[in-house]
Amino acid sequence: MAQQVRKVIAIGRLQYLVKHLMQLVPVLLGISVITFFLIRMIPGDPAHILLGPRATPEAVQQLTERMGLDQPVLTQYLIYMKNLFQGELGHSIIIQQPVSTLIFERLDVTVFLVLYTTVLSVLISVPVAMWSAVKKDGLLDNGFRAASIVGLSMPSFWVGILLMLFLSIKVKLFPVSGYGSTFAEHLRHLFLPALTISFSLAPVLIRPLRTKIISILASEFVEAARARGIRESKVLLKHVLRNAMLGTVTILGVNVGWLLGGSVVVETVFSIPGLGQLLINSILTRDYPVIQGLVLVFAALVIIVNLLTDILYTILDPRVKLGG
Repeated sequence: MAQQVRKVIAIGRLQYLVKHLMQLVPVLLGISVITFFLIRMIPGDPAHILLGPRATPEAVQQLTERMGLDQPVLTQYLIYMKNLFQGELGHSIIIQQPVSTLIFERLDVTVFLVLYTTVLSVLISVPVAMWSAVKKDGLLDNGFRAASIVGLSMPSFWVGILLMLFLSIKVKLFPVSGYGSTFAEHLRHLFLPALTISFSLAPVLIRPLRTKIISILASEFVEAARARGIRESKVLLKHVLRNAMLGTVTILGVNVGWLLGGSVVVETVFSIPGLGQLLINSILTRDYPVIQGLVLVFAALVIIVNLLTDILYTILDPRVKLGG
């Protein structure tokens, strides 16, 4: 009987995932329309940027025609959509490589940075929220809450520059830039970038986690656990933290878009060869196909992670049912 129930739940989760992945198509189509026309409103001509300020009007015109940018915008969009339905994201105007190749060469770097940031944020948030909740309204609690407000208000690029100055240039503990070639080098090179984003993400996790822990500490089952003589540390870890962490999973899933946005800024500050740096460079050079491809990839990642978060939440708490 139990095996049949688990099978039904697994089938329900699979159906939920497939259904919402199908809904991903019209969402991405809408994003492609908005992105395509918005980026062409940015001042600057790709041909003029590529040839330089000394280029003659004739050379600029010839390059514009060769890149197909002399055609009406609607015609360009129809060509773009035709290629997109064939699984092609186009070719970079500046780098002269397929957009899909440029993205997949850098995708692992950005994903590694996002995962690294998530782990660091949880490692910072959980102890701070637990300590703050246990010492509610105490000196440490008020200090942590003030630090959270400061962390939320500081720009990521400014925090990154400060960390770089102190921990890379003065103390020389971590590299200034780059990604490394081995797993250990990845961890070392991306520690400061991940810590930079974590300083903004951790406060978002700490405040609701602290509130949840305080409410659980006042619940009857916690009092019953203490009455049975269970050690306080075990009560906090097994009964309190385990239940409080469920909401943190949802918050992380909701903030994945913010994480990707933070990676764009931080990758530029630390010269990390990821999707964020590629996006900034493409915007500066008006490389339309690369911008369009990156926006679609970022949007797809956000939607997929949100779906996986919903499913993970039902695994952690079987009482929660997936919505329609």
